[in-house]
Amino acid sequence: MQNAIVGKPILETHDLTRKYGEFVAVDHLNIAVAAGEIFALLGPNGAGKTTAIKMLTTLLPATSGDATIAGFSITHDPSNVRASIGYVPQLISVDGTLTGYENLLLFAKLYGLPRVERKTRIAESLEFMGLTEAAHKSVHDYSGGMIRRLEIAQSMMHRPALLFLDEPTVGLDPIARNLVWEHIVELQKTFGTTILLTTHLMEEADELCDRVAFLSRGKLSVVGTPQELKNSLGDPNATLEDVFIHYATESLDADTRSTYRTIKQTRNMAARIG
Repeated sequence: MQNAIVGKPILETHDLTRKYGEFVAVDHLNIAVAAGEIFALLGPNGAGKTTAIKMLTTLLPATSGDATIAGFSITHDPSNVRASIGYVPQLISVDGTLTGYENLLLFAKLYGLPRVERKTRIAESLEFMGLTEAAHKSVHDYSGGMIRRLEIAQSMMHRPALLFLDEPTVGLDPIARNLVWEHIVELQKTFGTTILLTTHLMEEADELCDRVAFLSRGKLSVVGTPQELKNSLGDPNATLEDVFIHYATESLDADTRSTYRTIKQTRNMAARIG
């Protein structure tokens, strides 16, 4: 695991900002992610995590600021950014009427993989994710964990340098969740894939991540390794959940000017942007 940035980051944001009218969803975000690390954006609902992911994956334009991924600007060179990343959103991104193999074949074509490479690449992806035996079954009959692994497989078809996972284990039972965790770590070890994920499970972030960043009300609160952040509380028994509560509460305490009207507006917007 990497505790610090070594060399040039694969992802770097520069005052990345997104506004919806007067509401600031992401406020001058500055983070750097090293090649090969697993990095998490953490924070309560409405903190701006999903909005940040959408900007970084070029699905949503930034209001101001910029970010570079593999040396390409999300603002000025989005096509090369998209060629350098994989993305697994919260919502289901596979077609339940197709088989696992057919879903991967569709994505292989969308990513422009040469015809002669498709069959081999699909077979490798299915084997890596433990889905070979289910390759020709309808995805409609897959379990939640199998669907998530298939989504990760299709996002990796073109061997991206950076993989975005938005709540990768949401709704999964503990057994399926642990299996997805194993495959995420294996991606990092086998292919050197850099992974940026969001999660509400502090156990997940503590188990998987080299470093984490906490967002609150669109702003970066703190960034560091899970152990560094737990140590910062001065309690030898502190958990990452304690860190989460500490920084979320600190942000709320700092906002003494909230009114019923502004709180209502904030919660309504949070429900829209995640």
